[in-house]
Amino acid sequence: MQTDIIDRLLDAATAHVPFDGWSHAAFAATARDAGVDIAVARAACPRGAVDLALAYHAAGDRAMRERLEAADLSNMRFRDRIAAAVRYRLEAGEPEMVRRGMTLFALPQHAADGARALWQTADHIWIALGDTSDDVNWYTKRATLSGVYGSTVLYWLGDDSLDHAATWEFLDRRIDDVMQIEKLKAQVKDNKLASALMAGPMAIIGQIRAPKRDDDLPGHWSGTR
Repeated sequence: MQTDIIDRLLDAATAHVPFDGWSHAAFAATARDAGVDIAVARAACPRGAVDLALAYHAAGDRAMRERLEAADLSNMRFRDRIAAAVRYRLEAGEPEMVRRGMTLFALPQHAADGARALWQTADHIWIALGDTSDDVNWYTKRATLSGVYGSTVLYWLGDDSLDHAATWEFLDRRIDDVMQIEKLKAQVKDNKLASALMAGPMAIIGQIRAPKRDDDLPGHWSGTR
């Protein structure tokens, strides 16, 4: 029932958010147009427009996952699969709705919500691509992809090239940068001197584990491997 209400609100929000942002006024007008009593809308979204904006972001994540599940990425290089996932996620959003969301989550009181939503998008992408890491790599993968996705969103919002061609080129460059870092990490690991120097720090880092539950963020420390 609550999901149906939020879906109705999101459908109606497209007529108001581009003009009024994710604001109290837009939320009230959205509820009115959706035929949802404002008290019922508040029950579904206790913080009003903030929760509705987060619901819009989550809906984009779902659309991306569904598109990834339906696509055949088997013949793609892994870096191209990542690029496809980021592209699918961007194409799941409407630019002005996303722009207004970034304005909302740039506010100090909502910055944590925005960072969490960005992290969840990166998490969804890695899970969809089959990531099974359970150590510090769980965090570094998501942190790196969050940076790639966040910077690409900003570029996308200002891109007026045909079919956002410039954005996809920008995305490819960002992923290439990340791949160079991964290549450097592999070279350091293969270097005996560097490996010896990093043995102590790596032993400590090796104790880091990925979260086991949604309420276990940001993970836990294990005394054993």
